[in-house]
Amino acid sequence: MKVLLATCGAAHLPNVARALQDRDALAGLWIADKNRVGIAPDKFRRSWIFHLAMKPFYHLAPFGLREKAHHLFLPLWSYWFRRQQPVPFDAVYAQMGYGTEPFDLAERTGALKVADSSNGHPTSFFGFWQRECDIWCPGAKVGIPRRMFARVNRELERSDLILCPSTYVRDSMIYNGISEGKCVISPYGVDTSIFKPRASVPSKPRFISVGAICLRKGHQYLLRAFEQVRKALPDAELICAGSYYPDFRLERKRWEGTFTHVEGLPQVELAKLLNQATAFVLPSNEESIARSIIEAMGAGLPIIGTYESGAPTLVEDGVHGYIVKARNVDQLAQAMLKLARDPALCQKMGEAAYARGAAKNSWGDYADRLIRIVSDAIAARQR
Repeated sequence: MKVLLATCGAAHLPNVARALQDRDALAGLWIADKNRVGIAPDKFRRSWIFHLAMKPFYHLAPFGLREKAHHLFLPLWSYWFRRQQPVPFDAVYAQMGYGTEPFDLAERTGALKVADSSNGHPTSFFGFWQRECDIWCPGAKVGIPRRMFARVNRELERSDLILCPSTYVRDSMIYNGISEGKCVISPYGVDTSIFKPRASVPSKPRFISVGAICLRKGHQYLLRAFEQVRKALPDAELICAGSYYPDFRLERKRWEGTFTHVEGLPQVELAKLLNQATAFVLPSNEESIARSIIEAMGAGLPIIGTYESGAPTLVEDGVHGYIVKARNVDQLAQAMLKLARDPALCQKMGEAAYARGAAKNSWGDYADRLIRIVSDAIAARQR
């Protein structure tokens, strides 16, 4: 059984591809990023035309402008993909929004069409994000163009399987009319060679959040919660690792300087930062399951997250951390204070988080699940 992976960019697909290659199940990895994980040259194809168009934006443009350019240049990737010489494959695995061309290819050969849903259903994805813009940055619009949401809607309808990284994603699909039988939950994996459990709980309360600093990910609520935490624990620290998104411009003026901001960290440096933290916090209003949640579990950190962040897929409330209600500042602050004030509980939850989210959830484990899911679906079609 061979799987062809495709996306415009890279995301987590190289990790999946490498694990599939190690299991002799990779037909190819077709992306726009460089070959960073050692995919065999005969299985790797790069969209140079897209990459060269984007190169100035990678180096010179802020995050929001890079995203606009990415969507503007998508036709270049489509042009490139349609001119590739096909390879034999049994299933195509495409990231949500980049499945149209791969699915066309699959339909010509009868292969299985698998959508990797990196967010909730597009109706919920757009609606929840725009709500936050309307409240916190009036006049701001969701940065992803509506034509991309329309494209995703069509891809979801065409897919044979939708891999949902979280219960939130699955539930949003079903709520918006997608057949439950098409939806399979499979959380993303983690690179356990990089993310390893911390040695101990730091003496100084230090919370970390990883991801673009934006309204969709709930930083407007996190910073208000941390304000409460600092009143109770003046030496507490909050680290936000990620680039500012344009919709956070009004909030940025208020909160800049009240937390430690870092961005552009390599994975190795991020792992070191996680190892120095008390807990990981991500109060998203819409997500699939942030890979940073699973990486934090790999670092042995308790997780404070929301249902919409995808956290409950791996995090049981009170065992591996705390699940709080989205947009609830008081609940978020109380969860942070509990872990800061009880190092023994923090250590216990962190160890449980590692055992649940990383010890048996490497990218190899993810690939094994993918092979099993795809093989079962192909067998069902043949019966």
